[in-house]
Amino acid sequence: MHKDLRSFLTTLRNEKDIVEISAPVDANLELAEIHRRVIEEGGPALLFTNVKGSEFPVVTNLFGTVKRVELAFGPRPERLVRNLIGAMDKLMPPKLSSLWEHRVPLLDIARTGLKTIPRSKAPVAAVVEDQVDLHKLPVLTSWQLDGGPFFTLPLVYTEHPITKEHNLGMYRLQVQDKNRTGIHWQIQKGGGFHHHEAELRNQALPVTVFLGGPPALITTAIAPLPESVPELLFTSFLMGEKLEITDVAEHVHRLIAQAEFAFSGEVPAHVRHPEGPFGDHYGYYSWEHDFPIFNIKKMYRRKDAIYPATVVGKPRQEDYFIGDYLQSLLSPMFPVVMPGVKALWTYGETGFHSLAGAVVRESYYREAMAHAFRIMGEGQLTLTKFLMVTDIPCDLANFPTFLEIILERFNPQRDLLIVHDTSMDTLDYTGRKFNHGSKAIMLGIGDKIRDLPRDYTGGPIAGISKVKPYCGGCLVVSGGTFKSDEDLPNRLVQAAQDKLQEWPLVFLVDNADDITDQTTFLWTTFTRFDPAHDVYAIKSVRQNKLQFEGPIVIDARMKPFYPEELVPREDIVELVDRRWKEYFPS
Repeated sequence: MHKDLRSFLTTLRNEKDIVEISAPVDANLELAEIHRRVIEEGGPALLFTNVKGSEFPVVTNLFGTVKRVELAFGPRPERLVRNLIGAMDKLMPPKLSSLWEHRVPLLDIARTGLKTIPRSKAPVAAVVEDQVDLHKLPVLTSWQLDGGPFFTLPLVYTEHPITKEHNLGMYRLQVQDKNRTGIHWQIQKGGGFHHHEAELRNQALPVTVFLGGPPALITTAIAPLPESVPELLFTSFLMGEKLEITDVAEHVHRLIAQAEFAFSGEVPAHVRHPEGPFGDHYGYYSWEHDFPIFNIKKMYRRKDAIYPATVVGKPRQEDYFIGDYLQSLLSPMFPVVMPGVKALWTYGETGFHSLAGAVVRESYYREAMAHAFRIMGEGQLTLTKFLMVTDIPCDLANFPTFLEIILERFNPQRDLLIVHDTSMDTLDYTGRKFNHGSKAIMLGIGDKIRDLPRDYTGGPIAGISKVKPYCGGCLVVSGGTFKSDEDLPNRLVQAAQDKLQEWPLVFLVDNADDITDQTTFLWTTFTRFDPAHDVYAIKSVRQNKLQFEGPIVIDARMKPFYPEELVPREDIVELVDRRWKEYFPS
């Protein structure tokens, strides 16, 4: 496992999986457009050594392929988690023989900790600047409607004002002044909880933001760990050695010694400032909202510091590959944390929170629903918008196969539950109100109740210009836009009683031809509807329960009140076209 960013870059050079770009590049839009094209082609990491207006090189696309994720983290973390989970059932209650048999994973845990080194030997403390000027850093602006340049890989460290339990999270920071940023603390985020506790006491919250360091820090910062798990210790556990830290007398927090940059300051209580818009990982802009601010007092850095960054946008970007790795790493823990949940997967193609799938135990009638409620109440999974659950073992990452298993067993009168007026992921605007929305649970359990159609033979449908099967039992159709024909899904429900009766699930989209694979299907559908507003069917109320008659029609068209889709600016596209051979002369 790598001790710092430099070790990882050396590995990438040895693997010939990083390209150095010495041509002058602008951090405003141009660099991001180069990055997007390279990641789309599964290309290498990029080291920009000549960024206009800054002395610091920028490295991006560090984790943009499965291979590089494996090079960054290696097999050790997955092996440790498997060994630990495998040992747990034999260690409770503890017996001397069992403790000895599983001494290796237990020793790994025992070695976990932090190593304090002298400040003089901590690379991050080599240069200290009291007059911080963030405008000298190569902070990226990725999309033309962004509110400004943003830190996109910040490691934000906070401590609870009373208990001193710490949190390491990744929350974007918009540069607002030379020594001030916004801090995008969303709901269900640990740093936001700490700030809330500080505000209850009318106190400013000390904050330290790191850039770079061991790649394991990035894994830890975005992993949905329980609040009680200390992220820095978990980083040491993943690395297999103690994370190095150093004390600085002028700041309340210790610094991660091997980081590239560290910014120390505080987030004042009860102060908010507009933040955004920002092109985010859902593939749309998130709008401007008021968020807390981060006042920076000092900047620490290496003498030859490298600025790490990423670019977010339509799936698949770097966050997709990191997210899938984390799911593979943590999935063995789900049955321990949530007994009865055998497998769980969230879909990066939908921004992760929009859709999740699970395989659960069904040992008595509707036990699956109890497990669904358990999932929806667990940490960041509480932000899940749509959850599909089965008791049939399957590869959840293969969504078409999983969806067919659900639809073969789905009884719309019994197996669809919509929960109104719930919290929603901050970046999801389908609920029509900031942080508000609804949720749905869809079950497909037990024996098959139907054979799924795979070809549409029902003939023309009024108002529909394109009908396209996605998988067995699921149709994608397109016709008029929401603005031109808002009532189309209601008419589609009526037509479904004749033309679509054998299809359990129908998605109404803007252009069915845009859907060519799993990524385009999931992004075009689940990021564009709210269950309470956009699920249509023949329905009735029986004993206070809303019951549906199939087919279920979901209106996944873009709505006029949704944020804009992320599209590069034309002149930047032309600029990068023209300069491509300058960036990559060989």
